[in-house]
Amino acid sequence: MDKKTCVIVGAGSFDGLMNTPGGGDLVIAADGGYTYLREMGIEPDVLLGDFDSLEIAPEHRHIIRHSPIKDDTDMALAAAYAQEQGCTRIFLYGGLGGRLDHTVANLQLLMGLSRAGVEAYLIGGQNIITAITRERVTFGAAARGILSVFCLSEPASGVWERGLKYSLSGATLTCDITRGVSNEFTGRESRVEVRSGTLVLFWGQENGLPEARVSLG
Repeated sequence: MDKKTCVIVGAGSFDGLMNTPGGGDLVIAADGGYTYLREMGIEPDVLLGDFDSLEIAPEHRHIIRHSPIKDDTDMALAAAYAQEQGCTRIFLYGGLGGRLDHTVANLQLLMGLSRAGVEAYLIGGQNIITAITRERVTFGAAARGILSVFCLSEPASGVWERGLKYSLSGATLTCDITRGVSNEFTGRESRVEVRSGTLVLFWGQENGLPEARVSLG
């Protein structure tokens, strides 16, 4: 069954969309991301935020205004709205670079979405980042370059890496070691899986999305 997709564009560093949103996709501008979308000639379905980046909310048919005094970032609020609309695949842009604390917050957001069963990707700076929870992801033989795998929370166990330069078999990764950094694609089909816990994966945008994602839960 096809997943309902949402594209969210935030106010961080932005170097374009990997794919043009489809006709059925939900497009959300998170505050200053509205400027990026308008420059590309894309009118978002929803404009959301506290508008500290835009300073003033522009005229739009569907504005969701939040107070600057809030517990979540505009990106997290946009992702929550997308989930309320039934989206189970979310692409996040404009969430890297700029303020380092917001970048870290967006990595946390990826992990939270993964644990909620949402397939989410944070894209920018020629990188794709995703989180997997009790999942297996598979990359095709054409993938090239670096694949880095991090545990950023409680220990992740049952970690397998196959078809890469360095293999893992049922390993446990923790948030205080860098064992998963800078693995390499080898021209063979490869996979990463975690059977308990959550991992965050980084790879080059030129490789596109994984060929497959399978839940192990």
